[in-house]
Amino acid sequence: MQIEVVKSKIHRVKVTGADLNYIGSITIDEDLMDAANIIRGEKVQIVNNNNGERLETYAIPGPRNSGEVTLNGAAARKVAVGDILILITYAWMDIKEAKEFNPALVFPNEQNNLLN
Repeated sequence: MQIEVVKSKIHRVKVTGADLNYIGSITIDEDLMDAANIIRGEKVQIVNNNNGERLETYAIPGPRNSGEVTLNGAAARKVAVGDILILITYAWMDIKEAKEFNPALVFPNEQNNLLN
C-alpha cells in the first residue's frame, strides 16, 4: 500500500509578486527550493494564510538569495503582494518508508524570505 505524505514545507513566506500575464506557476528563490528539496516543475500546494485560498501549481526557480516568491498566471488572482503563504509538496511512499521519512521543513525569515 502507498500513502501520500508531506515531502517538504516552506513555512510562512511573503508574496513578493503576482504576474497575471505569465504562463503559470510559482517562482521561488532557488535557495529556498534547494533547502526544501523542491525541484523545477514539481507540484506545489499553496496555502494563503491571509485569505484561506488553497491552490496547486508547479515550481520554477527564481534568482538565488533574492527572496522571490511570485505567483504567475491565474494563481496571481489568488494572492496579494505581502500575503503570507505556506508551500507544501507531497510524495507517495509505502507505509514502512513513510514511518521513517523526515520531510524537509524550512522556516525562512518572514520579512525578506531569506534563509537565516
